[in-house]
Amino acid sequence: MTRSKVEFANAQGHDLAGLLELPDQGEPRAMALFAHCFTCGKDIAAASRIGRALAKHGIGVLRFDFTGLGSSDGDFGNTNFSSNIEDLLSAGEFLGEHYEAPRMIIGHSLGGAAVLAAAQRMKSVEAVATIGAPSTAHHIEHLFEGKAAEIREAGEAEVTLAGRRFNVKSQMLEDLEQWNTPDHIGNLKKALIIFHSPADQVVNINEAAAIYQAARHPKSFISLDNADHLLSKAVDAEYVADMLVAWSSRYL
Repeated sequence: MTRSKVEFANAQGHDLAGLLELPDQGEPRAMALFAHCFTCGKDIAAASRIGRALAKHGIGVLRFDFTGLGSSDGDFGNTNFSSNIEDLLSAGEFLGEHYEAPRMIIGHSLGGAAVLAAAQRMKSVEAVATIGAPSTAHHIEHLFEGKAAEIREAGEAEVTLAGRRFNVKSQMLEDLEQWNTPDHIGNLKKALIIFHSPADQVVNINEAAAIYQAARHPKSFISLDNADHLLSKAVDAEYVADMLVAWSSRYL
């Protein structure tokens, strides 16, 4: 496996930091794009392990930090779910210009909700995978419950998410309101696989059922028994990668 750091500009002109993992021998048989979970980053263990495992199986993977997170430029307070979708589109354009357009797109948690929306605007994508994803972006609004009133009244407020402090503006809550149903998933028109753990304490498995019901065939579901939301055990992330390789071979 060959790993290299890359940078590309998003629609707002911010430089986004990414890691590109390629097979160490020969050309990749396909390129994939990976979207990380909410307020996480490209270096979270699950993203790194899945990227490495896919590269070993001949699939190149680009994972990157969304605007304002990790090593990417920009202000997190000015981002929202819609801007995450735009970042994914920019990442896909970068791959198409410098390597090969992505044929598979993978999203973890809220990143899964984002890929379900972004893939509809990416002609090159043939296969879509979600891991522990909510059926709607609106699902994460509960994270702001204690500060929602202050955010709306003052226009912004400091919120603690996953042990870190972020400045959240009212535009983020307003944007989430626009993504409060899974209806758009029915327009995906791509092969879809859904990974979710029945033991997930962050995103209930009922969200996977909602995605499955909203999507049209071809669609598949794989249960990640005993795995946690972040796939913190290496064996769980590697299992997802193995299943992705087997499943995607039918479509790529």
